Amino acid sequence: MTGDLPEFQPAAAYTLELPREPRPIVILGAGGIVRDAHLPAYAKAGFPVLAIYNRTKARAQALAEQYGIPAVFDDLAEIVAAAPANTVFDIALMPEQYAETLEALPDGAAVLIQKPFGHTLAQAAELLEICRRKRLVAAVNTQLRFSPYVAAARAAIAAGQIGELYDVEVRVQVNTPWELFPHVLTLDRLEINMHSVHYIDLLRSFLGDPAGISASTVRHPQKSHANSRSNILFHYPDRDLRVAISTNHDHHFGERYEESYIKWEGTRGAIRAQMGLLLDYPVGGEDRLEIQLDSAPELGWRPLDFTGSWFPDAFIGSMGALQRYLDGSVPTLPTSVEDVYRTMAVVEAAHAASDSGGLPPDYDAPAAVRSGASLQSAPATSAAPATSAPEGQS
Repeated sequence: MTGDLPEFQPAAAYTLELPREPRPIVILGAGGIVRDAHLPAYAKAGFPVLAIYNRTKARAQALAEQYGIPAVFDDLAEIVAAAPANTVFDIALMPEQYAETLEALPDGAAVLIQKPFGHTLAQAAELLEICRRKRLVAAVNTQLRFSPYVAAARAAIAAGQIGELYDVEVRVQVNTPWELFPHVLTLDRLEINMHSVHYIDLLRSFLGDPAGISASTVRHPQKSHANSRSNILFHYPDRDLRVAISTNHDHHFGERYEESYIKWEGTRGAIRAQMGLLLDYPVGGEDRLEIQLDSAPELGWRPLDFTGSWFPDAFIGSMGALQRYLDGSVPTLPTSVEDVYRTMAVVEAAHAASDSGGLPPDYDAPAAVRSGASLQSAPATSAAPATSAPEGQS
């Protein structure tokens, strides 16, 4: 087992501890993800939310009343001007609004940006340039990295419980109600950018950057929205490692064969996490985390302890990681814009790989085989009956 492999060296921020003195949060956006995840997470963690902004003020006002947020704004410049110097700006808008919003923030500000980090790699590069130029302490809310069952699996893997990883798989076969998010239905890039980006980012956080990507992403023939099913393979040529993401959001045939899991297999055992959130979304099903060790096969799959779920607890982890980096309690920010730009590079490569159509097989036999010349020159096999000889062989 090689201890310098990335899965044995997780960032300190993945321990999910809370910041010593939480900074005030100003939320920019009041959509469904803020309602369902950001605000429940911050309330659970005790993170103070000072103000919320939305162009449609009534939407922000409704959330402010529900969560006791003191101030509501419908003007971006006004909320930025009113924010204290130690504010963490939580951007929960659509990617096409990120550039304008980042430009409006004070230089040196702390900011958490909702995924994806742009619709394309070119957009991600533009956003990265803004963050660098303005010296923003910026992270991307790729929060699956901080889901409680992922954190528990990461700790077990880092401790060497299942050895060196040789097979990592994400499998999602569910019926996703995209209609709950009408803003995504007109996107040219749907599944990889809005969903599999989580898994791409997660796998990078365990295994590092892949050297190559193979992919296919397709739409449903009877639906108007863009791609909703994908296969993505990561290539690590220096390791005997299979890494696969397989998603099918069109499985409307009932719960019997629905699947939603992450599986890590290693040289000493395996861990499987069931992501219950995606089963019967948004109601969700059961989360599970199980381990089986080669040293005790008679025990079979046994539960690994964890507390919480992807929604809302992972959002505590992503905001907490940024705030812990700001207060100096962890030395690195694993979800920095610098790092997640590399996730977007993999996203872009997946689209390019799918668009390429793959490597065409060479179905044409060589001329010698078509003419039978190579067969005529082959020595006869005396044990074979004459009737079995290929046509043209004497």
